[in-house]
Amino acid sequence: MQKPAKSLSKRSATVKRKTKETAIRATVNLDGTGAYDVATGVGFLDHMIEQLARHSLIDITLKAEGDLHIDQHHTTEDTGIVLGQAVAEALGDKAGIARYGSAYLPMDETLTRVALDVSGRPFLVWNVAFTRSKIGEMDTELFREWFQAFAQHAGITLHVETLHGENSHHIAETCYKALARALRQAVSIDPRQSGRVPSTKGSL
Repeated sequence: MQKPAKSLSKRSATVKRKTKETAIRATVNLDGTGAYDVATGVGFLDHMIEQLARHSLIDITLKAEGDLHIDQHHTTEDTGIVLGQAVAEALGDKAGIARYGSAYLPMDETLTRVALDVSGRPFLVWNVAFTRSKIGEMDTELFREWFQAFAQHAGITLHVETLHGENSHHIAETCYKALARALRQAVSIDPRQSGRVPSTKGSL
């Protein structure tokens, strides 16, 4: 029989990462209100991370400096890494969480589905096709890199599928908003868990 865990502490974390390519600092509060302060140097990426914060109700502060004179790849991927690490650290032993989350997110002609498991077993299934190679100055191929990095470092199994859509802006935005809504479900505290880790193994 699994014993209840100790009382839950504040679920927030700050992670810093510095390489020859990027310098990033991120703070998350899983029990926030969706407040955000984001500056990556990539305008559309800022917009997407702001959507993630607002619709997950996770407070996100993220500042990044990257080698944008080369391209946006390192900055995009590394923000996914750092945010994933911050979420994982804020979750701690995952005691009391709902664990699973899913969302269908419509935006005009586009519909995207996200399902995830805060499992400790990172995996990404990505069935998303864009109709353009760029949104503004951002390469659309970089979105998969961001989601892969986030899933890997947050320790989540993540399925993202755009069921239909034509506008690339809508496609990207529904991916982030659907992630936000599913993540909001999964990391929320389930009072019926009584502080237990949601697994018969006793750990995630």
